[in-house]
Amino acid sequence: MTKFAFLHITKSSIGEHFSSSCAASTVILDSPLKKLQEQQTPTLLSQAQPTESHFFSLRLDDPRSYVSALVQCRSHFQIRKVHSLAITSAMIENLGVANKLVYVYAQQHAMDDAYALFSRMKERDNVSWSIMIGGYLKLGDFIKCFESFRDFVRSGSQMDNYTVPFALRACRDTGSLRLGQEIHHLVYKFGLSSDVFVSAAVVDMYAKCGQVKDARKVFDMMPKRDMVTWTVMISCYAECGRPEESLALFDLMEEDGIVPDKVTMVTVAFACGKLGAMHRAKMVHDYIRKRKFSLDVILGTSMIDMFAKCGSVDAAREIFDKMKERNVISWSSMVSAYGIHGRGKEALLLFPQMLNSGIWPNRISFVSALSACSHAGLVEEGRQIFYSMQKEYFVEPDVKHYTCLVDLLGRAGRLDEALDLIKKMKVEKDEGLWGALLGACRIHGNMSLAERAAKGLLELAPRNSGYYVLLSNIYANAGKWEEVALVREMMSYRRVKKAPGWTWIEIDNKTYQFRVGDKSHPQSKEIYEKLAVLSEKLELAGYIPDTNFVLHDIDEELKAEFLYTHSEKVAIAFALIATPEGSTIRMTKNLRICGDCHTFTKMISKIMLREIVVRDANRFHHFKEGSCSCGDYW
Repeated sequence: MTKFAFLHITKSSIGEHFSSSCAASTVILDSPLKKLQEQQTPTLLSQAQPTESHFFSLRLDDPRSYVSALVQCRSHFQIRKVHSLAITSAMIENLGVANKLVYVYAQQHAMDDAYALFSRMKERDNVSWSIMIGGYLKLGDFIKCFESFRDFVRSGSQMDNYTVPFALRACRDTGSLRLGQEIHHLVYKFGLSSDVFVSAAVVDMYAKCGQVKDARKVFDMMPKRDMVTWTVMISCYAECGRPEESLALFDLMEEDGIVPDKVTMVTVAFACGKLGAMHRAKMVHDYIRKRKFSLDVILGTSMIDMFAKCGSVDAAREIFDKMKERNVISWSSMVSAYGIHGRGKEALLLFPQMLNSGIWPNRISFVSALSACSHAGLVEEGRQIFYSMQKEYFVEPDVKHYTCLVDLLGRAGRLDEALDLIKKMKVEKDEGLWGALLGACRIHGNMSLAERAAKGLLELAPRNSGYYVLLSNIYANAGKWEEVALVREMMSYRRVKKAPGWTWIEIDNKTYQFRVGDKSHPQSKEIYEKLAVLSEKLELAGYIPDTNFVLHDIDEELKAEFLYTHSEKVAIAFALIATPEGSTIRMTKNLRICGDCHTFTKMISKIMLREIVVRDANRFHHFKEGSCSCGDYW
């Protein structure tokens, strides 16, 4: 099921590898109990433990019988009993039996017992080392995992596709890029770069360590790529914020004749959600129906998330209703989908339905519900949910739940109550919490509290440019240009650069990208002419540019001109040229939409009779007939 299936293949293949290590020619891993009982040789274990004879029977002179018996073990006591008999009969000297004992100990998370036996083994092979390395990895003991791999390399054993993927996965899980690079060097040294399991593990390691170029380089050099490797690389691009390349790679995968499975489609759905491209979301949905994939919990939930992030909460609900089985994550995703689209009341209606279906809410469920209340401005409902968490559902609120409530109270102007809540918190505060308070201070112009929030915030997240910009906005709104300059100096001193604003727009199944003042499009002349016409129409209708959102102490006229070049306005002008009258315009913005652009878009929706759907960094805005679904509450 996992996209790291090659690791599971490696682990499951260990059983097959035992056969070459046993004295007997064959190791029977799953011999039926009936066949063992038909053997004429007396079975000591059955006599010693008559109450457990139904688990397994054991021939003391046959290593295959030990391995088969160990497969039947269901408790640590049973494993130790077989271990004791193996010592008594000297069968512990058989490498296959010893390896299997180490393996079953590892499966029981009894790594101390596994190591005690492993350290006494007179003979070890790669399977022995793989079991230990993989066992520590599974237990999450990364230090011992790395130490075991180091000892394996020093032992002079030949590296193979059993041991290397485990070590690379440990590098991936701990972000140990340098060690991963060293292991990659060993992969080349030992001629394993052509092995699909090993190369896929290298790609995955680089991907999770954020080294996309290195991951793609290894991927391109692979002589043969299976479905798992393609999925890993597609996921790499999606998780690193490059969804367009992720989807382009999926197209190449199909051209290469590789048939994706459900795991691949979950990854592709994730990439679609990141991009926010509805036409790609529909294509993914059509492909899933064509392949007749069942909407199980994982695929169905990923489809809900995809459609919600592509702007259609109704399509997300349609998927939700078609799912035969739902878990708490499925329900929480649907609640969250309604929430980011400003349909908080519908989100809250799902909560009792979830309870009636036998699903008990967890931490994620409450984050989704509280966030929905925040987006919709449902203050009392949000407070009621928050204070019922522990009392009625036995869920202790964590910092994310407090952040949601602070955001809700702050947006509603109840800043004193929000601050009082922060003071009484017993959990550790994080940047998200202070960021919510700072955002509320921007909305309501509370300078003193904003400075207090900013102080805590910039200590926790000194590299996040968004918080500096937020603080600058607050100072600019108050006309405190000296303070704005000081914030800019602080950013310069700390080498923090403001993230550039981008807007993506989907037209005729194609995605276009615009930045502030963008003139790279072939129709730029027409776009800016259209923008000038729109500006005149809006000003006649009463639109006044809100120059408080320009963080430069310059002439008001220049500020207004600068505002007209914001990326979302350029994208809207292009859409009005390139799309039929009355059609819906869909856009995605990487930053939070500014107040001026929000007002501009509301008025455009009324004057041009268009519905405009904008997904910004926080939520969705559905503009129609001069109003926004957020109720000017974002």
